[in-house]
Amino acid sequence: MAMAEPRNEQLEGDVPTVQAVGYRRYHIDTAPTPDLADLPHRFLVEVDRVELLKLLVKETWEYWGDWDVVAARPCVYGVFSGPIGGFAPRPEHCVGCLRCTIQHPEAVTIRHNPEWKAWGDTYLSPKLVETILSEATLGAVPVKGQGYRGRFGGPGWDRIWTDMSEIVRPTRDGIHGREFISTVVDIGSRPMHLATNGDGERPRCLQLPLPILFDSPPESVQTVVMARLLAHAAEELETLAFLPLPLVREAGAASPAVVPQLRASELATLQPAPRMVEILDDAPAALALTDAIVCERLPFEPGWREALLASIAAGVRVFHLVTDYHGRGDGRFVRDLVMEAHALLVEKGLRDMVTLIGSGGIAAAEHVPKAIICGFDAVALDTPLLAALQAQPRGSVTDAATARFRLPESLNVEWGVQRLKNLAAAWRDQLLEIMGAMGLREVRRLRGELGRAMFQRDLEREAFGGIDGYD
Repeated sequence: MAMAEPRNEQLEGDVPTVQAVGYRRYHIDTAPTPDLADLPHRFLVEVDRVELLKLLVKETWEYWGDWDVVAARPCVYGVFSGPIGGFAPRPEHCVGCLRCTIQHPEAVTIRHNPEWKAWGDTYLSPKLVETILSEATLGAVPVKGQGYRGRFGGPGWDRIWTDMSEIVRPTRDGIHGREFISTVVDIGSRPMHLATNGDGERPRCLQLPLPILFDSPPESVQTVVMARLLAHAAEELETLAFLPLPLVREAGAASPAVVPQLRASELATLQPAPRMVEILDDAPAALALTDAIVCERLPFEPGWREALLASIAAGVRVFHLVTDYHGRGDGRFVRDLVMEAHALLVEKGLRDMVTLIGSGGIAAAEHVPKAIICGFDAVALDTPLLAALQAQPRGSVTDAATARFRLPESLNVEWGVQRLKNLAAAWRDQLLEIMGAMGLREVRRLRGELGRAMFQRDLEREAFGGIDGYD
């Protein structure tokens, strides 16, 4: 993306200094940032040593003299390649191919490691956590060379497939820098007409080079270190971080990249006023109390439609629509909720006036373009940030009030900032890949572009609608 930066240049001759505009392409500096601690391995390798000894004696007798065969190990990944072979297996190398158990079921058993499963829950699964950790470590798109091994349909975001075509090759190389694809988003008001009598609404808008923001952490990890970490990472990425006002003050984390979360009655205590504030109760009342952009935090709960339209009528132009960490709100998944919100505003002729930021249920890089396709302008991440920082969930983590995480004891700001920069770089690259394959040169054109997606329910209806038994 290109960000305009003004610079003063003295031209040759006796001419005055003029204001010229230079351009730079948005770039995220990545650096290898290893995990602070090793995570539990995925599999437990259990070896019956008596049966293994019998197997070795048998093979030595049968293949006497052919020592390459006798010394061969039934694992190409090195699980049994230690100094004493299978008598001391190395489960950290196991990928679960099960070749050893198929060839020697009497000697080897492979089981899932329950400690590994504890690093996720029913939504942010351990596999997603592993992917996030890889992205946060390297700052690159994970490539395993195994092809896609996941499901092609299912609940949540898996019911949407992005529609891409080889016809649009001119923008296929945006990730490599040979073609320009913008990821700039606008946060703020965009009046629908120009008023020349001074009574019109003036535009108040922030431009962010990335449609990825940081939501406030759950209450269990609202620490000074976490606040400073999120604030510094947001500054480095030129994006925004939502943080509770008391935590901002305690951590001394006030900055242009921080959006304080507060009640309208607390606005008078803000000195100086930030660029944007998030109001937790009465956003319309806050409009007259501050010069900052007012964002209303609006949970997807019963009555959200009426509250959304009423706030827009009162002048609020930025909304942070929130579900729980599993993407559930008002009895449905966030995908369907944001599509309804987008369609409602389009029907009322209000969509281009407001900004919709979404939180909850965004757990993988692919969820970002899918959420924007469904109607969000930008997303604010929650649990993926904690996964990148190696915060271990303690049980199922459903919402900010009840979720419990355990942060690494040696967590520090510098390490955490680089991890979040790496994660943002990897997710942005994947967004660029999808946009390039669609032939889109800016992410703003992706918003609400439902024609760029295929929905499982629609395709199944077209394919099986006339068959008896199809529901």
